[in-house]
Order: sequence, then structure tokens, then C-alpha cells
Amino acid sequence: MTAPSAHYSGIGSASALFFEVHLEPVPNANDETDLSEFDMADAVDVVIVASAFGMDAVRTDGHLKWAQASKQAGAAGFEVRRELFADETDAAPHNLRELGRQIAELGLWSVYSTPASLYTAQGKLDAEALRLSIEEALALGARFVKLQLGGFATDANAAVIADHMRCAELRLVVENGQLAEGGSLAQFTGLFDALAREGHADVLGMTFDIGNWAWREVMPLDAAAPLAAHVDYIHCKTTVGEGARRFPAAPAADDAQFAAVLDKLPRHVPRGIEFPFDASRTDADAAHYVAWLAAA
Repeated sequence: MTAPSAHYSGIGSASALFFEVHLEPVPNANDETDLSEFDMADAVDVVIVASAFGMDAVRTDGHLKWAQASKQAGAAGFEVRRELFADETDAAPHNLRELGRQIAELGLWSVYSTPASLYTAQGKLDAEALRLSIEEALALGARFVKLQLGGFATDANAAVIADHMRCAELRLVVENGQLAEGGSLAQFTGLFDALAREGHADVLGMTFDIGNWAWREVMPLDAAAPLAAHVDYIHCKTTVGEGARRFPAAPAADDAQFAAVLDKLPRHVPRGIEFPFDASRTDADAAHYVAWLAAA
């Protein structure tokens, strides 16, 4: 996800209002989520994105604390966000290896998310950004490495991507962002057409961010139809507000459009929580939404 506006940190006032008036009650912070209210027979892996705990909190406390909270909430995975490292040294190989070891010891698998773009503003493959992102993700031991699409235009340069991925035991995914560059439906359909045309249709997949389409004024269901076959990971959120005052928010339990989008996307791919938890009941929120999304 492209970073929200600078004035947004954790839960903004609009998101707080959304929690107050739109969401079903969740258990009190001292209670445990009752899994019997959810049908877990066909449960899906749920990942908690670090930013769900608040960007300032992650920068202050580090990723490990929130990976531990994710484990406690019942998540299967945890998404590490490069832009939330407190210091550039956090991305050094030895520090990534240590963080990855600690996450794995919790029994979680990881996603490595970087704000780097796969293509430059001029539409060229940024091979150096790809190389560095893969190296860092491998040091972490991540299952996925996630980049922004950037300025893709017509040529995917798929053979070069395939060369970079040949010995990398992880999956490369690109995410639809909030900006016009890297967030348009036409870019993504064009990308996958180009990859197929160049003989490497499956060299990468997509992180389908349901909420980010709102910034581009695209209905998520309209995007899901042509892109579903390429989706390997889903970022789950809706939005509240408009324009510069649009913020990520949790889907309401009765949000029929959100449910329809999930139904259109592959059932077996992991779902990431990328909306902010209520800071007054973080543990309860996390456990509730992990169980709900796993069963949805």
C-alpha cells in the first residue's frame, strides 16, 4: 500500500468515527474471541500487516512486538513493512535474518513489503530495486516480497524478472497503489497481458488491495473480474471519507460489496488485515478480525 497522507497515524478521526458508528461490537479487551461464532471449516490464512497496529507504534516498538501480538491474535502470517523501520540499519541483512528467525520461532510466516516500485516513472523495469527487494526478503525468510507497480507502460521485461526470480524461493507480487501511477486497472491488465506475451505469464502475481481502488475511483468488483486469476494475496480494507480525507477502515460485517469482492477472488490465497485496529482494544480487535476474515 502506498503510504497514507502525512497527517494520518494509527486511527485518524474519520476512522475513529467509522469504528463508533459502523462496526459490530467486538469482545472487550479482557475477553477472548469466541471462535464458535465463525465457520472455520474452510478457514483461510490471515496475515496482519504491521501498520494495522499504528505506524508510530511500529516505528517506536519495532516489528517483533507486533508479530507477537499477531501470533496471539491467531494470525498465520505477519507483514513486515520496510518503510516502518526506525532506522535504515534495520534493513541490513543480519538484522533482517534475526527478525525473520524470531518471526519464524513464533510459528508465523512473513511477507516483506517495500515501497519500492518495480517500474520507473519512465516505464522501465527497475532491476536494481527488484534485486535489492529480493535480497532483503530472502534475508528475512519471507514467503512473499511485495513491491508497488510504478510506471509500467507496455513492456514488462519479463525475462529479466524471471532471471532474478529463478533461484529465489519466494513469490514476487505487485500491489495496486493509491496513486495514478501504479494504481490504474489498465496498468495491471496491461502488465499481465505483457507477461503472457513475453512468455513468462506466471513470473509474478498480484496483491489485490480492495480498499486502494477507492483512491482511483474504481469499483473493486470491477477490478476483481479481470485480475482474479493473477491474485496471490489480498489486502483487506475499505475506506471512509473522501479525497485527501480518505482513510483505511475495517469492513463492516454486513458490507455486501466487500463480501462480493472476496467471493470473486481466489479462496485459497492469504488475506492481509491492513486496516487500523482500535488502539483502546487492539488485542480484541486483532483476534476478532483474524477469525472473521479467516472464515469470511
